[in-house]
Amino acid sequence: MISLYLARRTWAHRLPAWLKLGVLAGLSLVVTPLDSLPAMAALVAGALALYAALGREALRQMVLLRAMAPLLALLFAFHWWSGDPRLGLVAVLRLAGMILIANAVTMTTRMDEMMEVVEPLLRPLALIGVSPRAVALAVAMMIRFVPLLFALWEALNESWRARCGRRGGWRLLAPFCIQTLRLSNHVAEALSARGGVSRASRR
Repeated sequence: MISLYLARRTWAHRLPAWLKLGVLAGLSLVVTPLDSLPAMAALVAGALALYAALGREALRQMVLLRAMAPLLALLFAFHWWSGDPRLGLVAVLRLAGMILIANAVTMTTRMDEMMEVVEPLLRPLALIGVSPRAVALAVAMMIRFVPLLFALWEALNESWRARCGRRGGWRLLAPFCIQTLRLSNHVAEALSARGGVSRASRR
């Protein structure tokens, strides 16, 4: 599950998790209402510069966008069909830029660091009998799983292309679901073995 985490420490690893997650949340709030093409181009350029600053290993993780290509193409095609291709390009650049930046955060932030940031915000849940730590773990795992699932889709697509010479498309849905369920089961088993969750809670 943590295969996308950069083992080689970089300057971004030394930044506190609360700062990285805060910047990510603030940036998403700023760029969401904007429909400026130069601003979105600057967002993507900044994301690319961030990856370059993190090193060659981080640049290799940009393959994540290949798994997103069908969705981005569909988004652009919808806006083109609606008569506003410029807005479609803005939407594609915004989504691509935010995905890259969010992935950079997960690549340089350990899960326990994320939990330390999220758990204090969830402490009011204890008043109604909900464990803040369990919810914080779920949130951290969700954040870490998103880029991993994209990477899993890309790996399946490359395997299909190697066998058939073309992209798998919708044909990958069944194996993708199977691999996702298998991955979630492995993670649940690992958490159970370490005392993170009980077997009964997974039923």
